[in-house]
Amino acid sequence: MSIEIPSDLHLKLRNLGAGDLHQLEALMEKVYSDIGGAWPRESLLSLFKEFPEGQICIEGNGQVIAVALTVRCSYERFSRVHTYQDLIGRRERIRHNPKGDALYGMDVFVDPDYRGLRLGRRLYDARKDLCRNLNLRAILAGGRIVNYHRYTEKLTATEYIEAVRRREVHDPILSFQLANDFEVKRLMKDYLPEDEKSRGFATLLEWNNILYEPEGLAAEEIRKSVVRIGIVQWQMRLTNSFQAWLDQVEFFVDSMADYQADFVLFPEFFNAPLMGMGDQEDQFSAIRFLAQYATPSLEALSHFAVTYNINIIAGSLPVLQGDTLYNNAYLCSRDGTVDMQPKIHITPHERRDWVIQGGSTLRVFDTDAGRIGILICYDVEFPELARFLGEEGMEILFVPFWTDTKNGFLRVQRCSQARAIENECYVAIGGSVGNLPQVENVDIQYAQSAIYSPSDFAFPHDAIIAESTPNTEMALIADLDLDKLVQLRHEGSVTNRKDRRPDLYQLCWLSEKNKS
Repeated sequence: MSIEIPSDLHLKLRNLGAGDLHQLEALMEKVYSDIGGAWPRESLLSLFKEFPEGQICIEGNGQVIAVALTVRCSYERFSRVHTYQDLIGRRERIRHNPKGDALYGMDVFVDPDYRGLRLGRRLYDARKDLCRNLNLRAILAGGRIVNYHRYTEKLTATEYIEAVRRREVHDPILSFQLANDFEVKRLMKDYLPEDEKSRGFATLLEWNNILYEPEGLAAEEIRKSVVRIGIVQWQMRLTNSFQAWLDQVEFFVDSMADYQADFVLFPEFFNAPLMGMGDQEDQFSAIRFLAQYATPSLEALSHFAVTYNINIIAGSLPVLQGDTLYNNAYLCSRDGTVDMQPKIHITPHERRDWVIQGGSTLRVFDTDAGRIGILICYDVEFPELARFLGEEGMEILFVPFWTDTKNGFLRVQRCSQARAIENECYVAIGGSVGNLPQVENVDIQYAQSAIYSPSDFAFPHDAIIAESTPNTEMALIADLDLDKLVQLRHEGSVTNRKDRRPDLYQLCWLSEKNKS
C-alpha cells in the first residue's frame, strides 16, 4: 500500500503524558468509531499516572499519530482465558499491577492517514524493549479478529485463525501480530461482546522475553551470559618425566586462570610426549604405555581445576578399560567433578596402528558457564553427533583435535564452522603444533586453533570470534555472549534449529548404552 508522505515529516518516539490527552482522545474517536470511540478520560489519566513508561506514542510533526497503551499484569492470571472486562476495574479504571511479571498490550492503533509507514512495528519493538528492560516474562494481548465477520458462514473462528496463519486470509490485526513474533495461545469467547466484526472472539497472543531471568534465584541457578574461554595451542616437545610434562600443563592452566577464563581447552593427545619415554619399536605397546598415565593425569587436572578455579577440558587421553583402548576427553570442573566423553568415530590410523575402539555414549554437560558438548577431532566431521548435542541445548562445542597436515586440519576446520551454523552455537577448536621426532606416528603437527560463531549480524562478519597464528605455540582467549545465541535462535535472519522439519526426518540414537 502506498501513501503520500509529507516531505517534511519528522517522526519522534516518546512516552505519552497528560498533555497529550486531547490529541489521544481525538485519535481514538477516529480509529474506534465502530466500537465506542475513546476510552473514558479517567482510564487514560490513570495509565499516565500509574505506568507512564508503558504509554508510548509516535509523534509526526508535533501530532500524535500512533499509540501503544500497556499495563503490567500477572502472567499466571492473564495467560489463561479472560475477557477485556477482567482488565477493567471500578469506574472503568484499567487494572495495572505494579508487581506484575508480564506486560499486557491494551491497545496499539495508528492514524488511518499514516498507515503504511510501519509505525505499528516501531511501537511493538519499543514495547519489546520495555519488556526486556524491566526483566518481565512476556507480553500478552487480546487480539481482535476484525475480518472474521466476512467468513462466518464458511469458517469457524478456529479455522479462520489457521487460515490467517497460512496466509490464505488477511486479518489486519492478527496478521500483523503474527508478523511481529507473537504466538496464538488460545481462542477466547466473548472477549469484547460489542466487537461485532470479530463476533466477540479474540486471540490470546503471547511474545516471550527469551532473556527473562526470574528474580530470587539462588547463586548456583543464575545463568552466566558471557563466558570466557581459553585455548592452548599446545607445543609438542620432548620430555623426560611425567612431572615435567605436568608442569607445562599447570603453567597454561595458571595463565588462563589469571585471565579469569571459565574454560581452558587442551588438544587431543596432548600427553603424547610421554610416549617418548617408552619403547617405540611397537606402536601397539607404545600407546598402551601412554595409557598408564591416564589416572595420575586426571587426578592432577582435577586438582588444578579446583585450585585455579577453572573448568579444564583435557582434549583426550588414551585409556585402557580391561584390554580395550579408548580415546577419551575429560571435563574437569572447578567444583571437583570429572566427566568423560569418548571419541566415537576412530580414524583408520588409530584403528589400524593403535587398535583404539570407539565409544558409544554422547551427552551435553551442564556447567556453571553454559551447556557444552565435546567432540574429539574426527567426530566433528559427522554432523549427526553435533545435532544430537544441539537438540539437548548445547551452547558451546569444544573440539580438541590432532592433525598432522593442513588438509587434515582443513577437514576439522570446515566441519567445525558448519556445526556452528547448523546448531546455532559457538565452536572452539584446539590443536597441537611442533614435532616429536622420537615418537612413532606423532612426527609432525599442523594446527590453527580458533573459535567460530554462527553467521548472522550479531556476530563477526566472517563468523570467526578469534583465530591463532598457525603452527605457533600460543594461547587464545575470547569472550562468548550466550544471550546472542538465545536471540539468534528466536529472531535471527534464519533460524536453523527452529525451522527443521521433524515431520519429515529425525535422528534416532541406537546404541544399547543410553545417550545421557
